[in-house]
Amino acid sequence: MPFFTSQIAIDLGTVNVLVYVDGRGVVIEEPSVVAIQDDGTKTTIVEVGRAARDMYGRTPEMIEVMRPLREGVIADYFVTEAMLRYFIEKVGSRFPLRRRPVVMITHPYGVTSVERRAIREAGLAAGAREVHLIPEPLAAAIGAGLPIGTPIGNMVVDLGGGSTEAAVVSVNGIVCAESVRVGGVHLDEAIVSYVRKKYNLVIGQPTAEEIKIKIGTAMEPEEIQEIQIQGRDQIAGLPKTISVNSAEVVEAISEPLSAMINVVRAVLAKTPPELASDIIDRGVALTGGVALLRDIDVLLTRQVGVPAYMADNPLQCTALGAGRALSELPILQRSIPNL
Repeated sequence: MPFFTSQIAIDLGTVNVLVYVDGRGVVIEEPSVVAIQDDGTKTTIVEVGRAARDMYGRTPEMIEVMRPLREGVIADYFVTEAMLRYFIEKVGSRFPLRRRPVVMITHPYGVTSVERRAIREAGLAAGAREVHLIPEPLAAAIGAGLPIGTPIGNMVVDLGGGSTEAAVVSVNGIVCAESVRVGGVHLDEAIVSYVRKKYNLVIGQPTAEEIKIKIGTAMEPEEIQEIQIQGRDQIAGLPKTISVNSAEVVEAISEPLSAMINVVRAVLAKTPPELASDIIDRGVALTGGVALLRDIDVLLTRQVGVPAYMADNPLQCTALGAGRALSELPILQRSIPNL
């Protein structure tokens, strides 16, 4: 295994950024959060990644903590470029690069040519020698270990932070796919809205995420779990503590979950019959952070009538697949000319 490397894959997600280094696997997994300071004349990057996330909701007025990607695409080009440069340089500090790296970056299925160009240009400006782009569902299928090079129907559902994508993959390409810009962030927002309406309590996104992780479930649970949370009373304006249970979380997130399931239905409805029979036999692989939500595989199986299962290491599937795609670039480019 070479000591130096010049191939990097980046899963550029709304919630997390994962960096894969050739021969070493995923070496960086940090939140895609940036803290910036704007004094009116220039914008300065204060912190990136985990350090920036820890500052969320705790900064003075002059510092803003933000996600430069929304719903899987670039919302702020300057900040995204700075974030990419930070992670590429961080890899270089750990594993000295032979020269400027060749980088594979993931993007949501169905993005526009303008959005693709913005990602590519941000990668080049951040220090990459070459930038290749790969649709997230295809990368997720490769990372999940599905035999995409065979003429067999493989279905993957990538449940990400900013979007949900379902795709049928065969012979190294996407046969049919659908995407909806609803993901884990929208589950958090639904919980924030529910708590505000029911309890007149204002909570932040980190608290909502904690609720989702600790007691969140996609279906009515057999055993009700509770968690105590703190927030600001909307009427009195004072700090307040309440208890929220898992049945309430099911009610809160039902709408965004329905949107995710409808994407799977839409793809199955237009899948060729020969591939549809393969999917019934092989099942649907779930990847992405929302795949960790309790019972989401059971809910999806009941709703669409096709077995669903969580892939091994769902959080890293897309990054692993993008990294493996770099080593198989000539083969994949036959099916995807713009890779």
